[in-house]
Amino acid sequence: MKVDVVVLGAGMVGISTAIHLMDRGRSVALVDRRGPAEETSYGNAGLIQSEAVMPYVFPRDPMILIQAAFARRTDARVRWSALPKIAPFIIAYARSGSSEMARRTAAANVPILARVRQEHEALMDRADARHLLREGGYIIVFRNGRDLEAHSVGDEATRREYGVEFEVWDGARTAAEEPNLLIDVAGAIHYPTPARVDDPGDVGKAYAALFEASGGRLMTGDARSLTRTGTGWQVTTEESGPLTANEVVVALGAWSGEVLRPLGVNAPLGVKRGYHMHYRLKGNVQLNRLMFDGDNGYVLTPNKRGIRLTSGAEFADRDAKSNFGQIDKAEEFARGLFPLGERIEAEPWRGARPCLPDMLPAIGPVTGQSGLFVNFGHHHLGFTMGPATGRLLAEVMTGETPYTDPSPYSLDRF
Repeated sequence: MKVDVVVLGAGMVGISTAIHLMDRGRSVALVDRRGPAEETSYGNAGLIQSEAVMPYVFPRDPMILIQAAFARRTDARVRWSALPKIAPFIIAYARSGSSEMARRTAAANVPILARVRQEHEALMDRADARHLLREGGYIIVFRNGRDLEAHSVGDEATRREYGVEFEVWDGARTAAEEPNLLIDVAGAIHYPTPARVDDPGDVGKAYAALFEASGGRLMTGDARSLTRTGTGWQVTTEESGPLTANEVVVALGAWSGEVLRPLGVNAPLGVKRGYHMHYRLKGNVQLNRLMFDGDNGYVLTPNKRGIRLTSGAEFADRDAKSNFGQIDKAEEFARGLFPLGERIEAEPWRGARPCLPDMLPAIGPVTGQSGLFVNFGHHHLGFTMGPATGRLLAEVMTGETPYTDPSPYSLDRF
C-alpha cells in the first residue's frame, strides 16, 4: 500500500498533523502501536493553554533544586537512579534556563498560542465534539499573600509584553467562586481566556474519527520499523504489511528519538513524567474550574470521571517503574484543600511529557533526510498546541505560506 504521507504517532500532535495534510490534498496514513490518544494525549489536565507563553524554565533557586533532588517537593522530583541516563538532558535544560532564553522561547510561543483556540474549535466543530469544551479559564490558588503578590507581579510583566490576560482574586472572591474549598486562601490568579475539556482522550479520539471519516487510514504498526526506500519511506503495519510513502512525519512525542536515532538524527529529547488519578465527588460538592495549587504544583480539574488530580514533573527514565510517592503526596495536599472522594482507579496512570531543552517543539524538515519531517517536543503543551503545530507543519510540507516563520522550531537549532 502506498500513500503520500505516513504520520507516525496518533496522539494529539500526530492526529492534527494528519488532518491538516489531508485538508491540503495529501493521502495520509496515521500509524501507531496503540489506539488514538492513549498516551500523554489522554492523561493530561485537558487545558487549552492559550496564555502559556512563558516556558517552564529550569529553577535557579538552590533550595528548590535540593528539595526536588531529595523528593521533598510535589511540583518536581528527580529519580537518583536515572541520573546517569538523564544527565545530558538535565544539563542542556539548565543551560537553556536563562532569562534571555526564556524570552526567546516566549516570543516563539506567541504565534502558535494565538491560534490554539481557533484551531481546536475548528476541529471540534468538524468532529462534533464542541460539547466537550468548557469555558471559564483556570485559577492558581495561594495560601500566602506574599506568594500571591509575587506571582501577580510576574504576570503583570507578562501582560505588558505579551498581552496575557489575568485578574487577581482576593480570598473572599476565591471563596465565592469556589465555595467548596476547605480552607481560607489568600486568593487566586484567574486566567480567563484558556478553555478546558471534559476528557482530553475523548477529544483526541473524536479528531481521529474525523480523520478516518475524511478518508484517512488509521493503522497499527511499530514506528521503529521505519526504513528508507529508493523513492521514499516504508513502515510495517498489521493491516497491510509494508506501507510506503514519499514523506514521513515523526510525531511520536517521548518516543520520537527511538525512530530518529537509527537514521543518524540525535535530538536532545528528555521527558518529564507525570501521574494522574481520578476521585469521586462527595455529595453535591463541585469544582467549578480547573485549579492549580500554586504552593504545591499539582492540578485538580473536573473530568467526566469525577475529579482528575495531575502531578508535577518527575525527572526519570521514561520507562522506569512507577513511583507513586509524588502523586500520593499531592493527594495529601489536595485533600486538605478540596473534599475529594475515594479513588476510582486501582493505581495512578503514568505518562511522559516530551521535552526539548528550550521548551519549544521541533517542527519541520530534517536536514539531510529527504522527505523526513518532525513535529514533537511539546513538553506540557502537546494537547494545547497539537492542532496549531499540525497546521504549521502541513503548510510547510505543502508549500503553503506558513502562518508564522517556522525557523524558531527547526531541529537544526540544536
